Amino acid sequence: NNWPRPYLLGILQGLRPSVHLNCLVAIPGLLLVGFMSEERAPSPRPKCRSLMGVQIISTGSYVPDQVITNAALEEQFGCDADWIVKRTGILERRHAWPYQATSDLAFEAGNRCLKKANIKPKDVDLLVLGTFTPDMSFPSTACLLQDRLGLNCAAIEIEAACAGFMYALITGAAYVASGVSDNALIIGADCNSRVLNPKDIKTFPLFGDGAGAVLLTKGSPNQGIISFSMGADGGGGDLLSRPACGSRMVPTPENIAQGLHYMHMDGRAVFRWAVAILCDTIQDVLTHSNFTSEQVDLYIPHQANIRIINAAIDVLHITRTKVFNNLEKYGNTSGGSIPIALDEAFSEKRLEKGNKVMMSGFGAGLTWGTALFQL
Repeated sequence: NNWPRPYLLGILQGLRPSVHLNCLVAIPGLLLVGFMSEERAPSPRPKCRSLMGVQIISTGSYVPDQVITNAALEEQFGCDADWIVKRTGILERRHAWPYQATSDLAFEAGNRCLKKANIKPKDVDLLVLGTFTPDMSFPSTACLLQDRLGLNCAAIEIEAACAGFMYALITGAAYVASGVSDNALIIGADCNSRVLNPKDIKTFPLFGDGAGAVLLTKGSPNQGIISFSMGADGGGGDLLSRPACGSRMVPTPENIAQGLHYMHMDGRAVFRWAVAILCDTIQDVLTHSNFTSEQVDLYIPHQANIRIINAAIDVLHITRTKVFNNLEKYGNTSGGSIPIALDEAFSEKRLEKGNKVMMSGFGAGLTWGTALFQL
């Protein structure tokens, strides 16, 4: 656990190193572990901080009922069903119907969350939405959602890709902890199927659509975010991007013909960075909070790829039974990933009041948010 910046290059079946290593370390179940490559030096991470006096009183989630199996992808687009399972752990994912958009998924998750809490919409005084697939450029999807849910409050929208929910959660917790919000509705939602290229058979199968929500209120002094690491490394922005459809590159017929309106990902580089940032920030948070990995009741990492998750937790010597996974059912739902898993963990009685849960999101930007939450 004290290695300086462990950097995983892959699991036994698969990833071939494409960078130079300063040092190699053998770990059971892994091909290579080295320290951060000379090719891409690590950016310094902001110091960890704390936000106590906040509690989660309710959760909710929603996924579309259109199930897309690996077999369906193989038949329709030529994806290799066996490859998908072996390389990602995903068996199926959900896609929004043509009449659904991100706001529709977010509405369902938010509405379910409020009903569980028995809180009236008029009592919510802050809405924070994490998404990178908004209904449109403007108005914000957060504003559309505020109106549809019948809220009378500020509506903030945060774009941090797969770390979007963690950015939103930490932002909402800061409002509640400082006393400027009493009931903050935090939602992570994405319609990834709208920005994926069906012809990209290595990327298209990885993602699904979904949304999750939590309601934050004032808590006791020992409830809240014991420690969190939140940061960004914009130098890696080109590893995962959607080049067109912004002010830099408008969606001309030429750009669309080149597929620049779709997501583009350097899979190998993102894999290596994801494992490293997941390891590093969990260790940062544990160190800052003076807790050991064994004292955490449940780990909920971003549901991106089972190989990323297993590689990181093995390095940190975390028991796999303490790690929540549902990506086999939903794939990578980006902003919806962690809150969907959190809602299911509560439903399955794997979490209860007084537990400590470690949540970690990471994605395009590059961005990350890792937090140890005392429920």
